[in-house]
Amino acid sequence: MVRNLVLLSGSSHPTFADKIGEALGVPPAARVLTHFSSGETRCEIRDSVRGKDVYIVQSFGVGGISDGKRKTVDDYFIELCIMISACKTGSAARVTAVLPLFPYSRQPDLPFSMVGAPHGSASASTLSAALPPTLKGDGGAGAQQTTAATMAMDEPSLERAGAQRPESVARYTTHDYENPALMMTLQQKARSGHKHLTAQAGPLVADLLTCAGADRVLTCDLHEAAYQGFFDIPVDNLYARPLLQRYIRHHIPNYRDAVIVSPDAGGAKRATAIADRLGLAIALIHKERRPPDISHPQRATMMLVGDVAGRLCILIDDLADTARTLTRAARLLRRAGAARVVALLTHGVLSGDAPARLAAALSSSGPGTGTPVSAVAGPVLDRVVVTNTVPQEEHAAVCGPRFEVLDVSGLFAEAIRRVHYGESLMRLFEYDE
Repeated sequence: MVRNLVLLSGSSHPTFADKIGEALGVPPAARVLTHFSSGETRCEIRDSVRGKDVYIVQSFGVGGISDGKRKTVDDYFIELCIMISACKTGSAARVTAVLPLFPYSRQPDLPFSMVGAPHGSASASTLSAALPPTLKGDGGAGAQQTTAATMAMDEPSLERAGAQRPESVARYTTHDYENPALMMTLQQKARSGHKHLTAQAGPLVADLLTCAGADRVLTCDLHEAAYQGFFDIPVDNLYARPLLQRYIRHHIPNYRDAVIVSPDAGGAKRATAIADRLGLAIALIHKERRPPDISHPQRATMMLVGDVAGRLCILIDDLADTARTLTRAARLLRRAGAARVVALLTHGVLSGDAPARLAAALSSSGPGTGTPVSAVAGPVLDRVVVTNTVPQEEHAAVCGPRFEVLDVSGLFAEAIRRVHYGESLMRLFEYDE
């Protein structure tokens, strides 16, 4: 039993906190988390935290039902901040926020647009058709006036757009900014690094946790490791990699003949680390969004780099939200001749219709895309393995027996024990077991 330690659980994942408490020999402390009729959160810590080392466990998936009320990720975050503040007000010596899945770590820093810049496939006539009337030459006197915005276009940009430098264009007005496709095409060279102003959720979340009174953050597999730099307090980012490697060794027959596959370029480093530890080959799926021409919306295309014919493929990713990338990658591997496809994920958020999408991929060949999935009979995905950083009971009920859940509460319990006693966490980052 660990002394002078208080374990508190939020309402997002109480079973995970119970397992941590069981491993530490410390049951979660009594607390009250309810809502007033106006919707405001009410928090009351029933046990004393004066001079104690407090750990608050709160995960962030897609929300859920608690006390008869549908809660969102934002509800859980406000709940966490109020609990941290309540513990600091109660004279806690130190408060650590234990976040198995860190919130707001996936939002990009650039706004997503369904309209992209034209590529080489766009012809000059197509580009001309997309231009507003103010940029088309009319042969009159106004055609002799050339705008600075058009003259600022460099030759490579025009070549990528599939057009030639216009000899003359009409007067250019600020109303043409209403066409996003045009403005992406006519970006000035001096402003090539300009970004639209967007909300930066990462620094905001870090500031809110710090201002609430958190002294430390303990999380697992940050989607963007750079988020640690937003904090002025220590952030311990644990890895589920040892657990996934152990699963591959002990639960996947003939794993030495398998190929580790990253479903996107962003996860290549993660997949390479596991492949190097296990001595396996690696393949990469490159995904990019290129419209057929400037007037069409973007469509993601996926290309496989590597040989997977007749081999078992192990897809490695840190997070699955809609599961579209995961299922599309599995279909691509099957079309390339993969014998079986197994997916290993750290965070199975699976929002919206993702559980049904995975269930279809696990039970049959799934919806066709015009190309046979594989000559080998069987499902698109042979197995999906996730950890319990977010609640998985509902997902498992929908996906069936091919959906497996690994318990990472022991990893967090050991990390909490080491932090409490001032021991090093280095042992938790060694994967040779």
